[in-house]
Amino acid sequence: MNDWQLNESFRSASGTVRWGRLGPEGGESVVLLHGTPFSSFVWREIAQALAQRYHVYVWDMPGYGSSEKCRGQDVSLAAQSEVFSQLLEHWQLSAPSVIAHDFGGAVSLRAHLLHGSSYRRLALVDPVALAPWGSPFFRLVTQNAKVFERLPPSLHLALVREYVSSASFPGLRPDVLEKLVGPWSSEGGQAAFYRQITQADQRFTDEVQPLYPQIDIPVTVCWGAEDAWIPVAKAHELVSMIPEARLAVIPGAGHLVPLDAPAILTSALLDFLRDLP
Repeated sequence: MNDWQLNESFRSASGTVRWGRLGPEGGESVVLLHGTPFSSFVWREIAQALAQRYHVYVWDMPGYGSSEKCRGQDVSLAAQSEVFSQLLEHWQLSAPSVIAHDFGGAVSLRAHLLHGSSYRRLALVDPVALAPWGSPFFRLVTQNAKVFERLPPSLHLALVREYVSSASFPGLRPDVLEKLVGPWSSEGGQAAFYRQITQADQRFTDEVQPLYPQIDIPVTVCWGAEDAWIPVAKAHELVSMIPEARLAVIPGAGHLVPLDAPAILTSALLDFLRDLP
């Protein structure tokens, strides 16, 4: 469990990004994006499986995981999509295959549609992509951010554990849950947790949603059948908007599909990566 370390760094306008890569350098490049309030750790098993054949890039977005967290930091979808475009240039990847979960789905869509980042293929896993989104909890935090930032650490961690746990349908192992909660456990992490929620704004997906019919690369959408955060009906809606997009509904999985059903999701992703030129 402690073998997941991102040993490289990139200085972005939103703070230092920690990143890493796995697999043969001569293999086709695949980039993985995580969601919120998670980190690249959610891709640990799948990244290692894909790395048997592909050159896999993983990264923690600014304000998440092992990347920099600081007061006044811009961790919005707009900022993250710009950082991702810069990272692709830094990595000198002209058209990698991209696999993105949750908030990372919106980041990848914005980078492609607004910033001109080229992908060979795009796989979206339970993405934040369609209005309306933003839970009552998000609205409560946004309206009372200063109060939440001053919660006693024990109450804050209990809240984060409960919130993260609700993303899984079968439930998370205690060690996995603690790995996901860990980045938010320090004083700086507590402030960062509420910062990323207060900056979550639907207008950043509203800007790109009308452009989905213009996507002209192969797209697959994978969705947990038991997703309690974003209902599976949104999967069908999204697929109907993207030309020739495929849909794979993953049984027994909630919103955290990469952790709830890694074997089934890996199989679906490998089929997608291998089946198209």
